[in-house]
Amino acid sequence: MTTLVDLDCVCHELSRREPIFHRADAASTLADFERMMAPEYWEIGASGGRYDRAFILEHLRQHAPVDAAAAGWTTRNMACRQLGLDTFLMTYELNQAGRRTQRATIWRWTNGEWQILYHQGTLISAAKS
Repeated sequence: MTTLVDLDCVCHELSRREPIFHRADAASTLADFERMMAPEYWEIGASGGRYDRAFILEHLRQHAPVDAAAAGWTTRNMACRQLGLDTFLMTYELNQAGRRTQRATIWRWTNGEWQILYHQGTLISAAKS
C-alpha cells in the first residue's frame, strides 16, 4: 500500500481477523501466529497485565486457543480508523459468554500481509453467577 486505501475494505478485512488469536480461519498454527505478530508486538490484557510477544507465543505453545465462533463468542460495534499510511486501529466489544470486554488492536500492512503491533482488552463486566 502506498496510497490511502478504501477504509471500508480494510475494516472488513481486519474484522475477519478479530478477535485475534481466536479465529481458526485467520491463524491456527504457531507459525501463523508468529507471522501475524510484529516483532515489537505487546499487549495489555483485560486483567491489566502487560504481555510481550514472547509471553504470548509461549502461552499459545502451551494452550490451544479457543475458536471464537465455535465457543459462541460475539463481537459488536466494530470500528476502524486509519492511523497512518499503513497502520489501522480496530476497536470492538467482545462477549465471551457474559464476560464483556472492549478491544483495541493496532494493525500494520507490511510485506504484503497484516501484522499486529499492539492489542488491549478492557473489562466491561464479568459473567454473573
